Amino acid sequence: MLNRKSKQMISNLYLHDTSFSLNFCYFFMAVLLFSCGPDTSKKETNTENNMVENSATTVEGSAKTILCFGDSLTAGYGLDDINEAYPAILQNKLDSLALPYTVINSGLSGETTAGGRSRIGWVLKQDVDVFILELGANDGLRGIALSETRENLQAIIDAVRNKKPDTKIILAGMQLPPNMGPDYINEFKAIFPDLAQKNRISLIPFLLEDVGGIPELNQADGIHPTAEGQKIVANNVWAILKNVIK
Repeated sequence: MLNRKSKQMISNLYLHDTSFSLNFCYFFMAVLLFSCGPDTSKKETNTENNMVENSATTVEGSAKTILCFGDSLTAGYGLDDINEAYPAILQNKLDSLALPYTVINSGLSGETTAGGRSRIGWVLKQDVDVFILELGANDGLRGIALSETRENLQAIIDAVRNKKPDTKIILAGMQLPPNMGPDYINEFKAIFPDLAQKNRISLIPFLLEDVGGIPELNQADGIHPTAEGQKIVANNVWAILKNVIK
């Protein structure tokens, strides 16, 4: 049998270890929030996962997540700094309004709707409160069958709905330059409002409104916005996003 003094020593050690574990959990969660990416480690034990999961509910000011899933327009292709791309501009806007959201830039230059469809499962391993879907431009520029573009976008929407049923989805509308032919252009443009109406999701009518076709707001390729152009793109997104998160 342990005497009173021995029991007290054991109790003190237990309290010390518990305090240390909780402090470690808080530190670990803070790192996760600012890393803006999914946890890909396969070495964590179930106990460690539970510790982080439980402590997440106690971290004050935990940010919700806005994930921008797109191509080079989202990735910020050709810019000197990724902070000039519209996702980073949105983050600055949210911070200035003291809104508890973390914006993740999941743009990949050259991405098609088929490519997005193939990687959506991996992307959805993280928590997502708002999902901004910006894909299709590369399909159109490559002349990919419009039925395929429509099918892939629908599959991405379905994947988000199935994996994250509470996630709010915003679809970014796109348009093509006139050299693609009027029939193809018009049918392509119609894909986005059609899908938005069918799935009852929010629509950005045209992501590049007041930017597309304006030389001084685009890089030398005439396709990708400059830093100034990205500011306008961010405003186009914000016009819809602000109503989704209010």
